[in-house]
Amino acid sequence: MKSGNLLNPALSAAIASLGHTEYLVIADAGLPIPKGVEVIDLSLCRGVPAFLDAVKTVLAELVVESYIYASELPEQNSSVYTELQRNLAGIPGKAVPHTDFKRLVQSSRVVVRTGECSPYANVILVGGVNF
Repeated sequence: MKSGNLLNPALSAAIASLGHTEYLVIADAGLPIPKGVEVIDLSLCRGVPAFLDAVKTVLAELVVESYIYASELPEQNSSVYTELQRNLAGIPGKAVPHTDFKRLVQSSRVVVRTGECSPYANVILVGGVNF
């Protein structure tokens, strides 16, 4: 058994194999996931796991170069936005309209679906390098 917090084998493998500049998306329960994109569905029931719990767990394992979020998030879901910014402090972020965000998801390596049921609780983490 691993000694770290992340126990999900599929998510652990996805993080380990994510290349530089590839996208790993952490998504709420409602984000449309394009056909052909790998999905790791962690959703158990409404709110479980929470989006921010998944973000914190992934950030403990993944080198992140930058991130992308929907420009609607700060106004429509300020508590999630504030906490997301706190967790990603020091990492460059970019806001794009939600329609553009959904297009970017099409080129993601993997989407991690959570049980989050609050608006615009999605983030694209761009893989970095540890050197």
